[in-house]
Amino acid sequence: MNMTRRNLILFLAAGAAVLGLALPAHAQQIRVVTTTPELADITRQIGKELVNVESLTRGVEFMHTVPIKPSFVPKLNRADILVEMGLDLEVSWLPALLEVANNSKILPGQPGNIDCSIGISVLEVSRTMDRSEGDVHPKGNPHYNLDPLNGKIMARNIADGLSRNYPQHKALFEKNLNAYLGELDKAIARWQSMAAPLKGVKIVTYHIEWSYFANRFGLQQVGIIELKPGIEPTPNHLVGLAQKMQQEKVQMIIYGAQSNRYPQQLASQTGASVVRLQSIAGGSAETDTYIKFIDYNLQSLLAAVKKS
Repeated sequence: MNMTRRNLILFLAAGAAVLGLALPAHAQQIRVVTTTPELADITRQIGKELVNVESLTRGVEFMHTVPIKPSFVPKLNRADILVEMGLDLEVSWLPALLEVANNSKILPGQPGNIDCSIGISVLEVSRTMDRSEGDVHPKGNPHYNLDPLNGKIMARNIADGLSRNYPQHKALFEKNLNAYLGELDKAIARWQSMAAPLKGVKIVTYHIEWSYFANRFGLQQVGIIELKPGIEPTPNHLVGLAQKMQQEKVQMIIYGAQSNRYPQQLASQTGASVVRLQSIAGGSAETDTYIKFIDYNLQSLLAAVKKS
């Protein structure tokens, strides 16, 4: 959506007026809005019947350019809790929505805002704020959800945030958290064993979003298709990348919500396999939970390695 910030806010305000904001502030269940489907899934695991959870995104969007809908505004206006990834992953679209939604309790820094990046060991923290370097995230790489060990931190942050706002239910949140962490631990052990064939496999990725995943499962990143984060490659960049891929014997090209144009072009020049993965959950029925989402990505890569 190509709008100035002022016009975007006016557009959202007009849409929200039509949809109606004058609704009850509370329902029987705790109203939770999340920015991604995996955050919604984890919140449901911890809140169970106490929460009514909606995700603003569906899992098919590129998180840096989420199409904004006026229907998002009343959801945020009514929310008791907002759960977000943080590290500026949602910076291109969420602040404008919050400005119009007029719900001070879910603003950053307020009790009703749960930032799941708290406690994450952040990779690739930028040393510069220069926009000529592309879509730079000064707080670091925000795609930490792709490392399942970070999933445990996300779950803990959600449980802590729910308990902070609803201390009368803290014991239940903690019980549900511990049950979910046990389930996640079992899955992590299985994934680490499954991922053995991936160790040392060389990859090129479209966007700089797979670092956490690569580090966890032993993949070696050789290059990035984008010239700089968020900036499409030039012909010269692609020529140099293809040469490097051939020299390094890169086996796989990974992309997500982006077009497959450049991955297929590089594959035809280098013989590498192209694998489309999902950088957030929910893009298909196979990835409608956080655990199924990680499992899907691993299984897809393993199948590609087996064929290569």
